Amino acid sequence: MESTSETNQLLLHSSSSLFRRCWHCDVFLSFRGEDTRKSFTDHLFAALRRVGVYAFKDAEELHKGEDISTDLIKAIQESMISIIVFSKTYASSRWCLEEVVKIVECKEKANQVVFPIFYDIDPSEVRKQTGGFGDALAQHQQQFGTKKVSQWKTALTKVSNFSGWDLQNDADGYLPLY
Repeated sequence: MESTSETNQLLLHSSSSLFRRCWHCDVFLSFRGEDTRKSFTDHLFAALRRVGVYAFKDAEELHKGEDISTDLIKAIQESMISIIVFSKTYASSRWCLEEVVKIVECKEKANQVVFPIFYDIDPSEVRKQTGGFGDALAQHQQQFGTKKVSQWKTALTKVSNFSGWDLQNDADGYLPLY
């Protein structure tokens, strides 16, 4: 895993005018709102903004009445970095799972940088789709079918194998950015 200072340099460097011409957002934040919106994700978003990183967070960027799926896909594609905040009910959201698939696609096709954060959840639960992740995917399979759920499982496994942060039992998931 990259050191915190290397990560900070990458994030800060992304704010330069050179990158502004190529990317709409520096960072796309993928998260389950009811798990982390009013806690960890808000703190992360604010910390990124304080150091000059333009981060996309759905509540901040999407306007009422807009097509959420189109805007989210576009935001992912136009971001240099994606940070995925995995939490206990992340996999219960079809939109979160679709975001992960798109993020993996952007990593593979456009070399997007991806950082997973495991917020109060064991990374192996995401990697192996056990516990709450396994339960949520089993429920999704009834509604969306084996092919779609298999696509989500593959993306979850890939991302959970990337270097990231395991924030279990940390005080509000403190993640130093500087």
